[in-house]
Amino acid sequence: MDYLNNTINTLPRERGQHLRFEDRCEIKALHKQGYSYRQIAKALNCSPSTVGYELKRGTATKTTHRGRPTEYVPSRGQAVYYENRKRSGRKQRITSESPFAIWVAAQVKKANWSLDVCAGYAKKHNLFTEEELVCAKTLYNALNQSRLPLSLFDVPELLSRKKSKPKQAKNVRIFGRSIDERPDIVKLHLEIGHWEIDTIVGKRKGKEAVVLTLVEKVTHKFIAIKIRRKDVASVKAALRSLKIYYGSQFATVFKTITADNGTEFAELSQLERYGIMVYFAHPYSSYERAIWMSVTIAFSESTYLKESLSKTTLLSRFSGLQRI
Repeated sequence: MDYLNNTINTLPRERGQHLRFEDRCEIKALHKQGYSYRQIAKALNCSPSTVGYELKRGTATKTTHRGRPTEYVPSRGQAVYYENRKRSGRKQRITSESPFAIWVAAQVKKANWSLDVCAGYAKKHNLFTEEELVCAKTLYNALNQSRLPLSLFDVPELLSRKKSKPKQAKNVRIFGRSIDERPDIVKLHLEIGHWEIDTIVGKRKGKEAVVLTLVEKVTHKFIAIKIRRKDVASVKAALRSLKIYYGSQFATVFKTITADNGTEFAELSQLERYGIMVYFAHPYSSYERAIWMSVTIAFSESTYLKESLSKTTLLSRFSGLQRI
């Protein structure tokens, strides 16, 4: 018995996985004992139809009424499975025998063209039909999978390319706690008092209209305060007015505040001395503040933000704003 067909120390089969050789051996044993399809399926954690198909797949077709009746053979079922797997998967649009592949190989070897030039030239001059043409990316994939009549040494620039490794954006500005430290209850949207904060800037024509906005994650309560500039001092002044407005209930209304890494929030963590936990999202991750994005989209696209308006006028023109 080879390593593919051993039955020693095998992990339990998960539902949805393909049948293994040891599963086929178990099907044979249970079927021989008179178990029904449903009983076998329950033992293997699969569908009863899977058992039926497998028994049909691994049982030879009897061509005559003579001799012993045929029975299920696990090795036959495994062989049929391997043969079917060879024909599975998406049909490749280009192979080494394709006319386009042969033409590309000739241009690369004779004219020293790159695969990008071949794909672009053929498409521009309509040398092949749309079914025969593939893009440059598909050509490179086919070359790496040996589906072109070329070798990697025929395309030397491909060997010199360095694969880009996925990089996780690091928080260069560390203003306080990361959003990873935020309690899970905030994500569940079950408790009131968790806010998202950001600024909205209008068109700058001599004067700029900047609004500090806060959105509560459960009730979608919206607070907007017009500030002088998009800087630390203006944000601190707006939050100071909020503290005066809510008084002793300030830390109860604002349990947590989530902000981005804008420089105007560099001193936002100072709110923690009042009992408010402040968290900062990852760079380029606006989805981590989805509530703020969805609620403020109507506000940011409004025409009045393009003007330099007084606070009273600004609040009176938008019914969703909270007066403070």
